[in-house]
Amino acid sequence: MLKVSVIVPLYNTGRYIEECAPSLLEQSLPADEYEVIYVDDGSTDDTLARVQKLAGEHPNVRVFSQPNSGWPGRPRNVGMQHARGQYIQFVDHDDTLGPEALERLYEHASRNRADVVLGKMSTNMARPRRLFRHTVDTCTIEHDELMKSMSPHKMLRRAFVEEHGLRFPEGPWILEDLLFISAAYLAAERISILADYPCYYWMKRDDGGNNTRHRFGGNQDFFGNLRTVVRQIKEGTEPGDLQDRLLHRNYHVEILSRAREPEILNVDEQEQRPRFEEARRVALEEFPPGVRDALPAVSRLRAELLERGDFDAAHALAQRTKEVHVRTQVSGLGWEQGLLVADVRLDLLRGDGEPLELVERDGDRLLDPWLLEGVPGVEEWQVPDPFRHAYAELVVKDRDREDWWYPEGDLEVRVEPLAEGRSQVVAVGRLRLDPQALAGGRPLERGAHDVWAYVQLLGVDRLVRLSGDGTPGETTTAGPALVRAAEGSARLAVPYWTKRGQLALDMDERLRRLTDDLAQAVNPWRSSGRGVPGDPMDLPLPFTATGTTPDGAPGSPAVLPVRVRIGDGAKPPVLAAELVTGAAQPVLRLTSVRTKPKVEPGRHAVRLLTPQGAKKPGEPIAYAVVLDGRIVRLEGPAYVAPAGRRLLDAVNDNSGVRKARRVLGKAVRRAGRK
Repeated sequence: MLKVSVIVPLYNTGRYIEECAPSLLEQSLPADEYEVIYVDDGSTDDTLARVQKLAGEHPNVRVFSQPNSGWPGRPRNVGMQHARGQYIQFVDHDDTLGPEALERLYEHASRNRADVVLGKMSTNMARPRRLFRHTVDTCTIEHDELMKSMSPHKMLRRAFVEEHGLRFPEGPWILEDLLFISAAYLAAERISILADYPCYYWMKRDDGGNNTRHRFGGNQDFFGNLRTVVRQIKEGTEPGDLQDRLLHRNYHVEILSRAREPEILNVDEQEQRPRFEEARRVALEEFPPGVRDALPAVSRLRAELLERGDFDAAHALAQRTKEVHVRTQVSGLGWEQGLLVADVRLDLLRGDGEPLELVERDGDRLLDPWLLEGVPGVEEWQVPDPFRHAYAELVVKDRDREDWWYPEGDLEVRVEPLAEGRSQVVAVGRLRLDPQALAGGRPLERGAHDVWAYVQLLGVDRLVRLSGDGTPGETTTAGPALVRAAEGSARLAVPYWTKRGQLALDMDERLRRLTDDLAQAVNPWRSSGRGVPGDPMDLPLPFTATGTTPDGAPGSPAVLPVRVRIGDGAKPPVLAAELVTGAAQPVLRLTSVRTKPKVEPGRHAVRLLTPQGAKKPGEPIAYAVVLDGRIVRLEGPAYVAPAGRRLLDAVNDNSGVRKARRVLGKAVRRAGRK
């Protein structure tokens, strides 16, 4: 039996097939263990011909076609009817899978006997989902984060789908994914989450589209379909806390979006007012009171205005809330045992730059009056629980791949006092970024990795760049580091502030050159021993990090084999060298057997060629003083030798003096033989 059937609905896909297909056909899972089922929904372009060509080239590709149904539900159902795999994986034609996605998902599913498996999603269209912070072997619908992932891009056990008759609604039926996935969640006995590998890339396209459903036309009954989804959840659960929690997502996203920024501020009022009114009717008729009662303060006020039918007040509240922004503060940035660490504090600021406050009056906490200014009919609003649905987290984005990763540790939400009778909700904690384990227990890929913060406080949610008081465009005070990768090797990690002031970490000189940070270093020169063959030569470097062993034990040196170019001639010599940490101060080390460059005597620039930066060596990180065909010492690029040393170098560099020294040396050796 095949392990996995990948089902891909198509409609006028065109060239996007060529972008998606390689990720499906080049999986690490052997080709004879999975199949790809394309179902064309009556395309009018060359989509069908393109996939038929793929089927002719790949035995594990099957193609089916049908008259246009107007939505992806019918093609997906057809794909399920023809599927032969133990598990079914849905993919949209303009998305891609990670190279090991099917193998990892199937292993996780079969090991845990899961009915549904959620693979980590990477996307440039939505904020990261904390659902994918940790891998979960088994859970049920009671897992609070499940309902925040309602896209169909999941792996389901085929026998489970058939047993429960799970099917997508067919024809033009918006929210079909919510209906199908919520039914699957309700029926599943075991649900698994694979969070340590990016399985699915859900990406915005360059033509403004994003996935299959936006390629299907037809008029949609959005709120009528939403009622169907809500009723299905209510029929599958008993009234109470669980049901309220499951309905929270639908109320927050499909209902309150009609009353909050950006929609209520950006959509034409003549179009938005009918949406607002229809959302109001659904909210009052379909959602139990416990759903809105559990909302945080600002969301609960928004729900109150919507259910009251007060469009003008909701519009005014949205205008005010839009001005609220998050302040990020970073302190104590540095390296500890191979980890980039910092203390982080996040809080909400009003549009005038002052903290968004809670006002205490007669034992109650009230929302900041500033937020209510200009909102008709609302003079004050209570905050019975400032911690309701409140959380904050740090996330790191791989800029090149759109992958989101979660550093270890949590941010704590607190209420801190301000002046008398006033307080503020804040989030505080510590950043602990491990370059060698952050990517699902694996090292970060080469590239720039941006640090973001997501906060949800009092019902105000923001995804913001983690910024500090460093100089934009410059390396942070933490300095570069060598991060031990394996025995005898290391990687370069350079934390810096982007031009927009965001904390980022560059791995292996993707954008930040190590020489940019070393070129102006005033390093003292140093040579071990007498500077003769047999002695290593070290140049202290302005690093602040020490190496660590793979298990995190401090003190073990990290060594990065590099090369250095001596001088600027037509064919300057290149010598083997090492960047070494773990001692009192990191050093650039030239080993003795390789310190005989064939260059003229004098002071020559030393340019670093790291494994990634070898093609374009940057500014000098040191100068090598060469006498008699050997390096006698290294000097930092901004080092100014004392006058006596410069005079001695000038004397030694004189050709007559060098000739006299050679003659004298020969005479001494002849005398010694006698």
